[in-house]
Amino acid sequence: MVNDDGTAQASKGPETASARVAGEGRARTRPRGRPRSFDRETALEKALLAFWEHGYEATSVSDLTRVMDIGAPSLYAAFGDKRSLFEEVVHVYGTRYGSFTDRALAEEPTARAAVERTLREAATAYTEPGHPHGCLVVHAAANCSNPEVEQSLRDRRNADIAAFESRIRADVATGALPPATDAAALARYTGAMIQGMSQQARDGASREELEAVAEIALSIWPRTGTHTG
Repeated sequence: MVNDDGTAQASKGPETASARVAGEGRARTRPRGRPRSFDRETALEKALLAFWEHGYEATSVSDLTRVMDIGAPSLYAAFGDKRSLFEEVVHVYGTRYGSFTDRALAEEPTARAAVERTLREAATAYTEPGHPHGCLVVHAAANCSNPEVEQSLRDRRNADIAAFESRIRADVATGALPPATDAAALARYTGAMIQGMSQQARDGASREELEAVAEIALSIWPRTGTHTG
């Protein structure tokens, strides 16, 4: 066939159609840029926030893959199972958000000063914007059916109480606290205040309100005639 100007018209036979289909297939299979890289630290932080907000039990693997923006195979390859991921999250939380108790115990000269600093910093940390309120270690095991997870978090809370008790006993020995001080009860009281402040923060208490609670808690702290903490 020829065109109106006398030139030959291009054939529209089967060969041309086949070539067109092949070209479209190559276009579909051609990679479009480099694959997105996996940022492990960013994904871990997103998992931390999910567990902190909803707890261990209520945070499913599908929830985690959604907030971390990765597939389940990538999650398992990078972090292991859900419990292993949670254990890593708790470690990161303790380093990044929950280390104020350890610092206070290590840096303050007396048990009372360490407790005062801990309570005041808890009031700030538990109400800070940008992340869930309260303490992950206190709340993450709520309604949890995994006894190993529950025990792990319980051990962490009890370790803090034991650390307070150790400092209190040391102050009794040096005379910074009265000889009749019940170190175990005072340490347990301190733990109850910290955990209670965490729940109050979850319920909407402000930093100023929690600081007022800390002030009342410190007012009953035993003193000697010569040491003021």
